[in-house]
Amino acid sequence: MIKLLVFQSDFGLVDGAVAAMHGVANTVDDSLKIQDLTHDIPPYSIWDASYRLFQTIEYWPERTVFVSVVDPGVGSSRRSVVAETVGSQYIVTPENGTLTHIKKYVGLREVREIDETRHRRENTEYSYTFHGRDVYANTGAKLASGKISFEQVGPVVELSSITELEVGEVQIGPDFIKGNIDILDIRFGSLWTNISRDVFVEKGFKLGDRVEVFIRNGSTLAYNNRIVYGRSFADVYASEAIIYVNSVYNMAVAINQGNFARAYNIGTGRHWEIEFRSVDSWDRGR
Repeated sequence: MIKLLVFQSDFGLVDGAVAAMHGVANTVDDSLKIQDLTHDIPPYSIWDASYRLFQTIEYWPERTVFVSVVDPGVGSSRRSVVAETVGSQYIVTPENGTLTHIKKYVGLREVREIDETRHRRENTEYSYTFHGRDVYANTGAKLASGKISFEQVGPVVELSSITELEVGEVQIGPDFIKGNIDILDIRFGSLWTNISRDVFVEKGFKLGDRVEVFIRNGSTLAYNNRIVYGRSFADVYASEAIIYVNSVYNMAVAINQGNFARAYNIGTGRHWEIEFRSVDSWDRGR
């Protein structure tokens, strides 16, 4: 048994919260292999938590257990669950939308609600604000160590009842594709869209093409220029923009050795729309 346990949260590393979760897991089984996905999710951003799981989970072995704690509703009536993916990994999390991208793009096999009468740490029933330590780390460690089976987590939850965040749709026209800027490659300021490479290529865009790019924040045009579609950042000069395929096989926009989001004050979310348009069609329409 591999006994892999991976933590994600919005706690940061400036205090003892993450260490407390690690401690609980080690108390359950000190032979666990504990890793961290990230603890720098923006505070309360369920969307980012959902996306980072999607970005990462397929590269981990079967039976890896992920504990994701971004939980602005802690102590409320929201459910605590363990989800099994179609890839046979497990996610321990509040049922608050964190499973959105996994359900839509990876697939869920089954979800079970955590029976806190059996899986909460002892003598913590009067603490309502640190379920990451008292419920999720404890349950995740028990599952990863084999002390409990998935079936022993608790009752089955109908997949149709799982909370899902609203995900932007890709629009395809005669000579354009529109989508959303889902998230940033944070350190480098690259824009990651929800437009897949397959859709982009099927539309006829080829490596080396110059593509007309429009970025709008609601009704406000935030950016418009022609950008090269390249294989990698080396295809353009330093400080030059490029369209490329990112690590989850969606289209992205970056500045070689720069920060696109910072340079043009670009954000993320469904109100941030990006459009790729054929230069030839744009020229004909001007």
